[in-house]
Order: sequence, then C-alpha cells, then structure tokens
Amino acid sequence: MSKRCLLPLVLLAPLAIAACTRKAPAPGAPARYPLQGKVVEVDAANRKVTIAHEDVPGFMPAMTMPFVVLERDAALLQGVSPGDEVTATLVAPDSRYWLEDLVVVKKGTPDPNATPGPRSHEAHPGDTVPDVRLVDQDGKPLRLGDYRGKALALTFVFTRCPMPEFCPLMMTRFAAAHTALTRDADLAARTHLLTVSFDTKHDTPDVLRAFGRPFQKTNPPFTHWTLATGREESIRELAGALELDYVEENRSFTHNLRTAVLDGEGRLRRLFRGNDWTPEELVAELKAAAGA
Repeated sequence: MSKRCLLPLVLLAPLAIAACTRKAPAPGAPARYPLQGKVVEVDAANRKVTIAHEDVPGFMPAMTMPFVVLERDAALLQGVSPGDEVTATLVAPDSRYWLEDLVVVKKGTPDPNATPGPRSHEAHPGDTVPDVRLVDQDGKPLRLGDYRGKALALTFVFTRCPMPEFCPLMMTRFAAAHTALTRDADLAARTHLLTVSFDTKHDTPDVLRAFGRPFQKTNPPFTHWTLATGREESIRELAGALELDYVEENRSFTHNLRTAVLDGEGRLRRLFRGNDWTPEELVAELKAAAGA
C-alpha cells in the first residue's frame, strides 16, 4: 500500500515530500486530473473520503489522503464503502482541491492494513484552549495565558516547509494582518499574533527569530507578532485541541492547516480550517474578539 500522508481535510493543496508539478490548465479553467484508487475511509457527514490513490501524473505521487466533494455532489458518497475501488476527477482551480465524478468501479472489502488518519478533537467556539508552556524566538518562556485580555490569532508552521500554499502562505497572510493591525495603535494593543512551529527539533528560538524577522513591522520587532516553539508534548496538546495533524517523514512533515482566533479569556472564537481564508477575515475576527 502506498505510504500514508496526513493532509488537510478541506480544500487544501496536497503536501508531499517530493515537489508537485501542475500542468497548466486552459486560461480561466481549473486544472483537472484523473484519479483512481481504493477507499480507506468515508465520512459522509463531512463530505470526506480517504483514498489510497495511484500516481496522479503531473500532480502528485501515489499516497493515501483525504479529499472532499462539494455540497452539491454530496450524494456521490452514498454507497461508497472502505475497500471499494473508485475513479474520480481531482479538480484544482487554485489552492483549493476537491473530487468530482466519483464512481465505484469495483466493490471490495476494507484493507486490513489500511490506517485511517487520526481523528483530532473537534474544536468548537467557546472551547478553552490549553494554556501550554512555550518558548519564544528570544528563548523566553511564554504561555497562551500571557495574552489574556487580548484577542489572539494563532497558527502553525515549520520553517523548512517547501509548499507555497502551506506554511509560507500562513506567514504571508499573517504579515498582511500584522500590517493592518499595527496601523492602529489601539487595535494593536488589544490584539496579538502567535505563530507556533511544530518542528521542535530544528526550529530553535534562533531559527525562528531569523525566519520571522523579515515579516516584522514593529520596532522593536516581535512586540505584536511572536514566533514560538516548545516541548513536543506541549505542541501536541495544543495541536490536538485545534485539530492540527502533523507527521514527521524524512526530515520534513505532512500536515494540515489550522488558524485560530481566541478571545481575551483564551476561548476559541473562530477556527479557520485550511487556507481558504483571507487576512481581512482574520482582522475582522480579531476586532470582534477584542470588542473593537
């Protein structure tokens, strides 16, 4: 069976250790790729299906990963079961991905060696996020509780991430939100940004400081946007509370994307799943959480 890859569950670019190369679609048309493989898991309620698929030429190698179908195509999952062999069309208009034309070509039985992706805790607005111990880019200890009284935006990255639609995009979007927030001194004082690395072996405070410095808009830097890491167990606890899945493979990671907005009491206000959000949306959530 192809190796398992823990990837975003909603409309995200697949992350593989090898770089993926897309074929250019016709102008104005989304890229479309034929896909075939065996079903590992079905989550009809959330319109998700995990497939151990073959190579998708020009796009990505064989792996096991979850996909979604659009709401209008939810009926495609009816009658689909683990072990079924299927074909589908993988549609990739930009940084979003979904399946169309999903067809069972051969009914089967579940693969006893198949391992579905782990089920994270499902986060809900109002949840209290664990006040874990972290360390910032200067090597100073911090906790999420240090930001009580402020609206906090929190996302996860690792500095060596090679995929532009993943960690680099999170940094770029946080940078845009950071710029907008720091234009207003009052709003900046009532909000904070926190980027947490889950690469606890490589992303030391020195690495994080060098990585984050070019994005800083305040003087001194890191006064409104902090980068942090911590002990593996602390990062896992925080990640689990916010549905973040990540697995280390060959000195890199396969992972999904989660960005959270917490209110001044450390409670979850909004969880952005994937990369289908804008800096403007993040700023609006922070303003609301801060009572601005």
